[in-house]
Amino acid sequence: MKFTLSWLKHHLDTEAPVDEIAETLTDLGLEVEGIENPAARLADFTLGYVKSAEKHPDADRLRVCQVETDEGVQQIICGAPNARAGITVVIAKPGVYVPGIDTTIGVGKIRGIESFGMMASEKELELSDEHDGIIELAEGVVGQRFSDWLAEHEPAKVDPVIEIAITPNRPDALGVRGVARDLAARGLGVLRDLPDAEVTGGFDSPVSVRIDADTTDGCPVFAMRMIRGVKNGPSPAWLQDQLRAIGLRPISFLVDVTNWFTYDLNRPLHVFDADKVTGDLRVHRARGGEEIVALDDKTYVLPQGAMVISDDTGVESIAGIMGGAATGVTDDTVNILVESAFWDHVQIALAGRAMKINSDARFRFERGVDPAFTPEGLDRACRMIVDHAGGEVSNVVIAGAVPDTARAYRLDTDRCASLVGMDIPAETQRATLTALGFVMDGDMAQVPTWRPDVQGEADLMEEVARIASLTRLEGRPMVRAPGILRPVLTRTQQRERMARRTAAALGYDECVTYSFIDGASAALFGGGTEATRLENPISSDMSHMRPALLPGLLQAAARNQARGQGDLALFELGTAFHGGEPGEQHQQISGLLTGYTGPKSVHGDRRAVDVFDAKADAEAVLAALGAPASAQVMRGVADWWHPGRSGKICLGPKKVLAVFGEIHPKVLREMGVKGPAVGFTIWPGDVPAGRAQGTSRGALTLSDLQAVERDFAFVVDAETEVQTLVNAAQGADKALISDVRVFDEFIGGSLGEGRKSLALTVRLQPTDKTLTDKDIEAVSAKIVEKVTKATGGVLRG
Repeated sequence: MKFTLSWLKHHLDTEAPVDEIAETLTDLGLEVEGIENPAARLADFTLGYVKSAEKHPDADRLRVCQVETDEGVQQIICGAPNARAGITVVIAKPGVYVPGIDTTIGVGKIRGIESFGMMASEKELELSDEHDGIIELAEGVVGQRFSDWLAEHEPAKVDPVIEIAITPNRPDALGVRGVARDLAARGLGVLRDLPDAEVTGGFDSPVSVRIDADTTDGCPVFAMRMIRGVKNGPSPAWLQDQLRAIGLRPISFLVDVTNWFTYDLNRPLHVFDADKVTGDLRVHRARGGEEIVALDDKTYVLPQGAMVISDDTGVESIAGIMGGAATGVTDDTVNILVESAFWDHVQIALAGRAMKINSDARFRFERGVDPAFTPEGLDRACRMIVDHAGGEVSNVVIAGAVPDTARAYRLDTDRCASLVGMDIPAETQRATLTALGFVMDGDMAQVPTWRPDVQGEADLMEEVARIASLTRLEGRPMVRAPGILRPVLTRTQQRERMARRTAAALGYDECVTYSFIDGASAALFGGGTEATRLENPISSDMSHMRPALLPGLLQAAARNQARGQGDLALFELGTAFHGGEPGEQHQQISGLLTGYTGPKSVHGDRRAVDVFDAKADAEAVLAALGAPASAQVMRGVADWWHPGRSGKICLGPKKVLAVFGEIHPKVLREMGVKGPAVGFTIWPGDVPAGRAQGTSRGALTLSDLQAVERDFAFVVDAETEVQTLVNAAQGADKALISDVRVFDEFIGGSLGEGRKSLALTVRLQPTDKTLTDKDIEAVSAKIVEKVTKATGGVLRG
C-alpha cells in the first residue's frame, strides 16, 4: 500500500514530519517498508540560464549553448528542439547521476566540441513521460537547487511516498483514510471530515440491474448511476501526480477516478460505457467456459461459479476483479454507468485464484471492504466525475440490500491489565475506540462496518493496546502464592538442556530451521506424503512438514558452502513429523559435520570428518541424556545413510536410541551439499531416564586391585562384524571384564580366501580380590567359548 505525504494530509490535519509518521505507523502495526523521497533524488540538479544557443557546426539538430550556472558560464551541447537563449533550465553538472537514463554525467566531446553537463527533461528526472524537450521554468535563481524550486512551485512532484505492509486482518488500512484514522487515534493529528458529496438525480436510468437468486450470497448489494453528457480526457494534474507517485499510470479521467477511490477510501468502483451496454445488467454466476477479453487485453476463461456481470449480449465484467474491454470507457465516451457493489471475499478469492488475475480490486474485495459505504462511495465518485467532467446524474439504481454486519461487544476496562499487561485508564480506552470509529453505548462498543476483523471482546483490548503502543509493555514477574516453590525444570527439559550444552561444548553451532521443507527433500528422508503436505504453504519450497531435522541442517550447510564456509558443525533440537494428525510428531536431536577437522597446518594434518566423529559425538550427547552404557551398535539404518558407514545405537534389537553415520552420496547430491558429510540423530524420548542430570558428576569408583589385560586373536569369516566379537567377549563375564578393544586386523596370507584375523585386548578389573592364574584362565576360556559360539571363529595358532 503506497500513498504520498500530501495525500495523507488530505485526510489528516498534522504537522508531523514524514519520519515521525513512519515510526508511528510501524508502531501501530502498519509496518513501513520504505520511504521514497523524490527531493533527495533531485538534490544535485540546479537551475541555469541559457545565455546563447548557436547551431553546432557539424550537426543540424544540435545547439552549442552557453549556460550561466553557479560555477560560471559553462558550454553545454543540447539536441532538444526547445533549446534556445533566454530560458531557465535544469542543469546536471559533471558527476551528477541522472535516474531517467541511468547515467552519470561526465565531460565529453560531441562532434569535436566539448560539453560540460546536460540540460534535463522531465522524463530524464522521472517526473513524467514528457521527453520532447528540456524543462523550461518561468522563473528561478541561477544555482538554486531544483528540488527546492519544486517544493515551492510544484510540491506534488517532490512529495515523499510512504509504502506500508498491510496484514490480512486490516483491510481498512488499504485506504489512505483508514491509515489517517489510526494516526489520528494515536494523537498524531486530527482526522478531517469528508466533504459533503450529496448527488441529486435528475432522471431515471434507462439501464437497470438485477441479481440472480443464487448469487445474493456473493453479491448482497449492487448500486449504480448513469451519468450522461460527460467529457472524458486527461485527469487534473493533482490526480495524475498522486497516481503516478504510487506507481499507477494515468489513463483517462474516468479510469483514474476509479483507481483514486480504490486507494483513497478503499472503495473499488467500475465505469461502463453506457452506449456499449445492450439491455439491462445482470449479476450471476458463470456456467463455466465462457470467455471474456478484460481491460488488460487478455482473454480469460471463466470458471464455473465465478460471479460475473452480463448484459443481453453476454458477460461484460468479471465481478469484483476486472472489467471487460468491450464496455470499457475511451476518450470518446459520453454516457457512463458507475458501479459500486459489495462482493463476498471468499467468492472473489476463489475466482481470482482460478483465473490467476491480480488486480487492486480483487486485492481489496478478498480482504473485505466496507459494505455500508457502498451507496456513499457511488455518490462520492459521481460527485467527483460531474465536478470535473460535467454531465447529468441519474437516480440510484440498486439491487439487493446492504448486508447487516452490526455487532457490539462489551468493553470490560478492567481486563486490560490482565489480558494485555498494560494499565490504561478506562476513559482513555473509551476515547481510543471512539477515535477508531467505534460507537460507545455505555459499556457496549458498536463495531464500525469497516472493521471485519473485530470479532470479540479481546479484539477491543487489542485495539486499545495497539493505539496506546505495545512498546509500553513491561515485563512483570507473576506473583508467587505462599508455599509455592521456585519454578524448576522438568526432567525432560533438564535432559534437553544438557544435550544442547553438550553439543555446543563439542563445537557445534545450534540451528533453528523451519518445520516446513520442500516435497523433494522430504521424500529423501521418508516423508513428502499427502499426510504431511500443507494445504496453503508459505512458498513452494515449504510444502511439507519435515520428517527429520537433517534436511534443514543439510540445506543450511549448502547455503554456507555456497559462501565459502565448508567446515561446519551444526545441530538442532526440535520436532519432526511422521503424520499430519495431533500426536504424530516426535522430538529429535540431530547433528551434522561437513568438511575437515583440525586446524590448518604447514604439516597438512587436517583430515576429513568420518563416521567415527559422528559416533563419538552421538555417544557424548546420549551420555548427557543419561543413556545407559550398555547400548550396542547395530546395522540396519534408513536409506539416507551410507549402508557401509553407518549404524544405530540400540538397547536390544528393537529399542533404537540413535543413528549415526555418513550421509548417502545420493542425498548429498540432491541437497546440493559437497561431501564429506556425517551426522547423527537421537530420539530423546526413547532414551531411558537414567540418573538425574545436573552440573555434578556421579561418584568415582576406583579399585586398589591390579587390572590384568589378555590378548586374543580369532580367525573368522571375512564378513563377520567386529562388534559381534566385542559383544561376545564382553558377555563372558560382565562383572569382571571392564573393557574390550580391537587392536589388529589381518586379512589374506596363510588364512586363505574369505578369512580374517581379529585381535582383541580384554581388560579384567577385579573388585574384591587379586586374580590368580587359575581365575584368569577360567575367564579366558569363557571368552573363547562365547566368541566361538557367536561367530564360529577359532583362536589363531
